[in-house]
Amino acid sequence: MTRCGRTRTFIQECNQSPRADKLSFFLPYLILGLELIVLIDALLIKNLIIASITIILVAISILEIIFVTREIHSKLQESNFDKILTIKLDDFITKKREKNVKIIISDFLEKYPEYDKHKNKIYQTTCQILDTHEKEALYKDITDKLKLLIKNNKKANVDQIVEKFTEKYPKYEKYRSEIYERTCKILEPNE
Repeated sequence: MTRCGRTRTFIQECNQSPRADKLSFFLPYLILGLELIVLIDALLIKNLIIASITIILVAISILEIIFVTREIHSKLQESNFDKILTIKLDDFITKKREKNVKIIISDFLEKYPEYDKHKNKIYQTTCQILDTHEKEALYKDITDKLKLLIKNNKKANVDQIVEKFTEKYPKYEKYRSEIYERTCKILEPNE
C-alpha cells in the first residue's frame, strides 16, 4: 500500500490543482513524448547528431516536468495552509470574542507557536475574519429590525419599507441596497 504513496499523492495534487496548472503540466509530457519518438527514430537510422541533440531536449523536458510538479505541490500546500489557518483563526476568534487584532494575534501565537513564522498571514487573515464577523452582525441586525418593521407595516410595499427603515435608522442609509434585498427576501414568502 505505501509503495505507491508518492504517486497517489501526486495524482491527488494534480486533480486538486486548477485547470491552468493541469494544462501547463500536460504540455511538457506531450513534448517529451514527441522527443522520445524523434530519439527512437534517430537511433534507428543511426544519426548520432540528431540523437545527441534529442537527448539534451529530453533532459530539459524532464527538468521542466520536475519544476512544474514542484510548483503545483507548493501551490497546493500554500492553499491548504491558508485553509487550515483560516479555520483555526475563525474558531479561535469566535471562542475568544476579542476585537483587538494585536491581542488576538499574540494569544493565537501563544496557543499555536508553530505559526510564529507566519505573523503577516495571521494578521491579514485575522483582519478578514473580523471584517466578515462585523458584516454578519450588521446584516443580522438589519434583518431583525426589518422583520420587526415589516411586522408593524404589513400593507407597505418594498420601497415604502426601505424608506421607513432608513428614516427610522439613518445610520444604515449607506446599506440601502442590502436593506432592499433583505426586504424582498423577507416579503417573498408572504406574497
